[in-house]
Amino acid sequence: MGRSVLKYVRVRDYLRSLVTHELSAGDTIPSERLLCEQFGVSRMTVRQAVDALVVEGLLDREQGRGTFVAPTKVDLEVRLASFGEEMARRGMEPSSKVLAAEVVAATPDIADALDILPGERVYSLHRVRFADGVPMAIEQSWLSCELVPGFFDGAVPDSIYGELRRRGLEPDWGEDTVSATEVDAQDAELLGVAPGRAVLRLARRTFAGETACVYSRSTYRADRYVLWVPLRAPKRALTPRRTSSDLTAEPATTEFVG
Repeated sequence: MGRSVLKYVRVRDYLRSLVTHELSAGDTIPSERLLCEQFGVSRMTVRQAVDALVVEGLLDREQGRGTFVAPTKVDLEVRLASFGEEMARRGMEPSSKVLAAEVVAATPDIADALDILPGERVYSLHRVRFADGVPMAIEQSWLSCELVPGFFDGAVPDSIYGELRRRGLEPDWGEDTVSATEVDAQDAELLGVAPGRAVLRLARRTFAGETACVYSRSTYRADRYVLWVPLRAPKRALTPRRTSSDLTAEPATTEFVG
């Protein structure tokens, strides 16, 4: 590794430690001049180190104002919980702004996700989700009208999962598809970010038993979320338990062990 690269790494790691352990969100970092003097490096080396932490989301650079510690990211854990439940678990106050709540005909992709026929009526709920008053995500959800009749009667439910449970439909498993992309101008305005900023797109099918009850597509601010996936060691493959008699005769039944 070249000497210039080592200098860049030293500055970057120093700033990362400073941001993580000493500074708070909104604090300014030391000036380029001070960092140059402290580490004996050029301004270009300092800027490269700062740029790396901006890309990581630890720092925010504002034209004409300087470079600041970015707000702490919320871990977007892959678990079956509503936005409100996740924010409350972190001690944040969840809220929503309803953009649209209507009954529409299911398009082929929505119908496929909900295991219904194209053209069947579905509830469509489009919302901006907030935590402590800050826009965090845009969420659009669809539910079959036949499955949850009268879902929009009266006030729109604060929690889709909560309303499903009230109706005896307990969301107990699901499947997510996550991708990263750049936000368009319309969603950028709703999220309070500049067009072209990175976002996480998450599509989720939620099931109650064997029933597909909700399909949703969400756009999360990448500057406020980091994807967290808990991992476990894989279980041993299921293999037949064999006995000495198996060598000469076909078993009537097969017993599997983990």
